[in-house]
Amino acid sequence: MDLTPDSTLSVAPPKRAGTRRSASKTRTEAPAAPPAPSGVASVSQLNATLAEYLTPSELKKVKEAYRFSDEMHLGQMRKSGEPYISHPIAVAEICAEWKLDAQAIMAALLHDVMEDQDVKKDELIERFGAPVATLVDGLSKLEKIEFQSQIEMQAENFRKMLLAMARDVRVILIKLADRLHNMRTLGAMSSEKQRRISRETMEVYVPIAHRLGLNNIYRELQDLSFSHLYPVRYQTLAKAVKAARGNRRDMVTKILESVKSALTAAGIPAQVYGREKTLFGIYRKMRNKHLSFSQVLDVYGFRVVVDNFPNCYVALGTLHALYKPMPGKFKDYIAIPKLNGYQSLHTTLVGPYGTPVEFQVRTQDMHRVAESGVAAHWLYKSEEGNISDLQQRTHVWLQSLLDIQKQTGDSAEFLEHVKVDLFPDSVYVFTPKSKIIALPRGATALDFAYTIHTDVGDQTIAVKINHEQAALRTELRNGDIVEVITSPTSRPNPNWLSFVRTGKARSAIRHHLRTINLNESIELGKRLLAQALSALKLDPVVGDDMAQRLLNESSAKSMEELYADIGVGKRMAALVARHVLGIVEGESGMDLPVPGDKSNKLDPVIIYGSEGVTVQLAPCCQPIPGDDIVGQLRRDQGIVVHALDCEVARRQRGKEPDRWIDVVWGTDLNRRFDCRIMLLLRNEPGVLARVASAIGESDANITFVSMDDDTDQLLTQMRFTVQVENRAHLARIMRHVRSIPGVTRLLRERN
Repeated sequence: MDLTPDSTLSVAPPKRAGTRRSASKTRTEAPAAPPAPSGVASVSQLNATLAEYLTPSELKKVKEAYRFSDEMHLGQMRKSGEPYISHPIAVAEICAEWKLDAQAIMAALLHDVMEDQDVKKDELIERFGAPVATLVDGLSKLEKIEFQSQIEMQAENFRKMLLAMARDVRVILIKLADRLHNMRTLGAMSSEKQRRISRETMEVYVPIAHRLGLNNIYRELQDLSFSHLYPVRYQTLAKAVKAARGNRRDMVTKILESVKSALTAAGIPAQVYGREKTLFGIYRKMRNKHLSFSQVLDVYGFRVVVDNFPNCYVALGTLHALYKPMPGKFKDYIAIPKLNGYQSLHTTLVGPYGTPVEFQVRTQDMHRVAESGVAAHWLYKSEEGNISDLQQRTHVWLQSLLDIQKQTGDSAEFLEHVKVDLFPDSVYVFTPKSKIIALPRGATALDFAYTIHTDVGDQTIAVKINHEQAALRTELRNGDIVEVITSPTSRPNPNWLSFVRTGKARSAIRHHLRTINLNESIELGKRLLAQALSALKLDPVVGDDMAQRLLNESSAKSMEELYADIGVGKRMAALVARHVLGIVEGESGMDLPVPGDKSNKLDPVIIYGSEGVTVQLAPCCQPIPGDDIVGQLRRDQGIVVHALDCEVARRQRGKEPDRWIDVVWGTDLNRRFDCRIMLLLRNEPGVLARVASAIGESDANITFVSMDDDTDQLLTQMRFTVQVENRAHLARIMRHVRSIPGVTRLLRERN
C-alpha cells in the first residue's frame, strides 16, 4: 500500500553484535503514538491471563522462560526509559489474549535474546526444547551476516521470517504482536525512524495481518502507521470525526433503536451495535475518491450479530424492509468468503435524512473469525470445525510461499513476489467444474492457470472465459468461468511477465526463462562488459589471463557464469570493468580513476525491444520508441527499461543509483509496443464501437479494454491497451480518437 512518494522499504543499518548481558544497550523501538494504550506491561496481569487456560506445568515452563529473559535483558533499557523486559512481557500479553499455547508464550518472552544478547539456539534447545528454540530463531534477524546492501539485508530478514511462518504460523502471530507493541510505543523515536518503521509496517505487516484475518490488529496497525506517517492529517481528521460523532449521535441512536425493534418484531435474537470507521479508512476513501470529509457520509456503520446461519438472511430481509437498499451495494461474503476466511453479509441502506448507512450481518462464529482470523484456532479450539476452511485456506497460502522460494534464488525478488500476493482485494472465479478460485484483483487468465498448477501455466496456449475465447492477459472479474487450454509443447513467453499479477506466476515464469535463456543472458552480459571496458579505454575482449584473475576473485565458476550474472543483473558491468581496470593499473602503478568521474561515462546500451527476457519494458510506465529512457539492472531480470520521467524509476534511482545505466532506442525497430490510454466519455449507446473503430483505422491493435462497473453514471471511464510503433503513431491515434463526439478527456496513462 503506497502512502508516500517513497513506497520502497527503507532499511535501518545493521546493529553491531551486542555483548551478552550488556547493561547499556538501548533498543530502537519505543514510545508513544496517539492511539496507543498507555501503561507498562505487568507480569501479574500476564500470569492472571495465562492461568485461565494453561495447566500448572505449562505455567511453570513459562515462568522459567520469563526468568531467563529477565536475566538476559538485565540493565537494558528502552528509549522510553522503561526496563527492556517490559517489551517481551507486553508481546506475551498480546499473544495470551489470543490464547496461544505455552510454547508460543515462551517464544514471545524470549524473542529478542538471540538477536540482542547473543544467546545460541543450542542453549535455548537445551533449556526450553526444540519447538520454542525454532520459533525464537524464526523471529530473530540475520545480524551477523554481511550483505551487499541494506535493502538485501532487510529482504533476507523478511524471507527468513516468512519461510519460518510457512512452517509454523505462530511465528508471524508473535511477530505481529511484537510489531503492534513497538508501534504503540513509537513516540520516543526520531521522526525519520517513526516514518521508516511505519512505512514498513504499512507495506508488509498490515497486509499480512489482513491476509491472516487478524482484523483488530490490521486496523490498529493501520491507524498507528497513519498517525506517524502523517501526524498533522491524523490529528485534523481525528478532530473532525470527534465533531461529527456529536453531530450524528441522534441519527445513530435513532437507527439503532429502529433496527433493534424491527429484529425483535421479526423474532430474531441479535446484538446490534454501531461501529466507527477507522481514521485511516476514512482518509483512504477521501484520497482515493477525491472527497472532502463532509462528503464521506458513511463514517459510521452497524453490525448485526445473530444466533445462527439462516437468520443472517432473515435479518438482511428485515433490514431491507426497514430502509431502502442502495443498488449494487450488496455483497455476500457468507456464500463466497474472502481469502482470509472472513464471512458476513454487507449491504448499504438509505437511512434517515438520505444518509447511506452500511450494515454487516454475521453469526457469533463468523464474528470470532472476522476479528481474530487464524488466531481463532487457539482462541476457540472446541469449535475448530467451524473454521477448518479458514485453516485450509491459510495452509494453501503458506505452502505457496514455499513454492515461490523453490523457484526464487534472490531474497529481494522473493519479497517482491510475496508483497504482490498480500494485496487485500480479491476476485472470485470458477473452474469449469464450479470450484471457486480466489485471486488478487487485477489477476489475469494466465494467473488463473498458474494457480491451478505450475505445469498448467507453463503449457497454456489459450483460455476461454465464460465459454468464449479470450486473450491470456484478460483481467478476470468476479463470477467468471475460466477454462485453460494447454499443449505439452508450449513454453512460457518472456512477454508474459508484463501482465501476470500473482507472485506464483511471476516466479514460475522467471524460473523457467532463466534456465532456457542462458545463452541470451551470456550474450547480453558480454555486450554490457565490452561497452563498460571500452569506456575505460581497455580492451573489450577479456583475455585468458585476465579471465582467470577475475574468476579467482569472484564466486563465479566460469566466464560464462560471470557473463550470465551480468546479463540478468546480478552483477554490474561497470563494477566488473572497474575491477579489471584496478588489476591493470595495480600492475602498472597508474592511478585508478575516481568512480563516477564523467570522463569515464559508459556508452549507452542500445535497446531494440526484441532481446527477450534479458531486456524488459517496465509495466509501470510502458516506454515506447520516442520516449527518453533509462535502464535499471535488476537481479535475475536483466535490464528493466523505464521512461526517464517515470515516478517509480525516480524513487528507485534515489535508493540504488549504481544499478542504473544509460540506454537508447535502436533504429529499424520491427515490433510494436504496448501503451495504455484512458478516456472519459459520455455513457451512450455505440460509444465503445466508435472508439474501437477509430483506433483500428489508425492502424493499431487493441489488446485490452476495461471500463467502470457503474454504468448508471453520465460519464464513464474506459481504458485501452493498444500496440503502437512509436510516439508519433500514438499521437495519430489520440488525435483520431479525440475527434469522436462524446470524448471529453483522453490521455496516455502511466505509473
